Amino acid sequence: MKRPARSKTPQKILYVENGIGYGGAVICLRHLVRNLDRQRFEPIVVTGRTGKQYREIASETKWKYIADHNINLRSAAERLRSASWIRKVPGLKMLLDQILGRLDDLINFLPFFTRLLIFAISLRPGIIHANNEPLCNRASLLVAKLLRIPSICHVRGTPEGSRMMKWFYCLPGHFIPVSNWISAGVQKLGVPAEKCTVIYDGINLSDMDVSADGRSFRLAHKVPEGAFAVGLVGLLIPWKGQQMFIDAAHILKDEIPNLRMLIIGGTPADCLGFERELRDRVCRECLEQTVIFTGHQDHLALVYNGLDVVVSASVVPEPLGIVALECMAMARPLVAPRHGGAVEVTEHRRTALLFEPGNAKSLAECIGELYRTPELRQELGRAGREKALANFSVSECIRRTQEVYQMVLSRRILNSLY
Repeated sequence: MKRPARSKTPQKILYVENGIGYGGAVICLRHLVRNLDRQRFEPIVVTGRTGKQYREIASETKWKYIADHNINLRSAAERLRSASWIRKVPGLKMLLDQILGRLDDLINFLPFFTRLLIFAISLRPGIIHANNEPLCNRASLLVAKLLRIPSICHVRGTPEGSRMMKWFYCLPGHFIPVSNWISAGVQKLGVPAEKCTVIYDGINLSDMDVSADGRSFRLAHKVPEGAFAVGLVGLLIPWKGQQMFIDAAHILKDEIPNLRMLIIGGTPADCLGFERELRDRVCRECLEQTVIFTGHQDHLALVYNGLDVVVSASVVPEPLGIVALECMAMARPLVAPRHGGAVEVTEHRRTALLFEPGNAKSLAECIGELYRTPELRQELGRAGREKALANFSVSECIRRTQEVYQMVLSRRILNSLY
């Protein structure tokens, strides 16, 4: 039997992004759609959120905004969970969680699902590619199932073994886990190994200019000349470890003269209360001269080159950790937790220093060692860049992703012949 001929018309790939905010997942998606082979594939991106960075996607490919949060019920749920009076009434917390969950389905999920369904019917893509794990991006996977369109799910988060999670993991036709340990977690939920293709996120090396002048970043945030600048790069969300980073600042402020600990990243709307909590803590504990909040930064090469040490401090394992990859590509010394993606993409004392997860003292010890040994900083940076250039390029990520698309499309054609 002859192999199916490749279509001369580019196949439409509908990407759906439903993450909490503008972070590594969206950045990696933009790398992908920007560099996709337009002779073979036509990317169309739907995002559930909007804002300057999301709107920039329209300059790179077709983009549509469909709101997935008409009313922010997450903040209300967090406030209720933290209220002391709820815990005094047996079963009340569980009941309120259920009520808020069903309200979220009615007010947020159902309108998004309906509009996405109508859009997909008009578009008729060859593949629907969910840019987030199945539970978060269930609307796109249900649309694909309803319209009998092949679906691919990018798994960027730690799979959990709940009964509902297992059901949603039955929906995608194929999975792209971003690391081997994520792939192992997906398979524990009953997904066959042949439905998983591990593809590391790629770094856009043209953005990683090792000659960028980091002094402009330091000047913009009043980091004095000669200060030792340590930066935690990532969205301001609780699991990224900003609280522990402040704990480490307490330990180090008397040990390292002119220390500056920079919290670098934007804050999703759902986590504005968390940012206020962090800022209040810094003021309350008289750390204003040590801890600096920079907000979202567009020019990351300037950021990395403005730092003496880059920190990834996530208290929940990172699926891969785009900050770690970017830091390595920029030849900057990296400190990261000894779990998740960091263990897979780094090597302790060769390309990074790894600390005990959730342990501020262990984090502080790693930072302190790098302060005392500048030659170690240089060696980690050099070896890290070598590894990043060899293993984490955007071109390799795109090549392998396009192979998955071709496989899924060929399978669809073959199935239609029988």
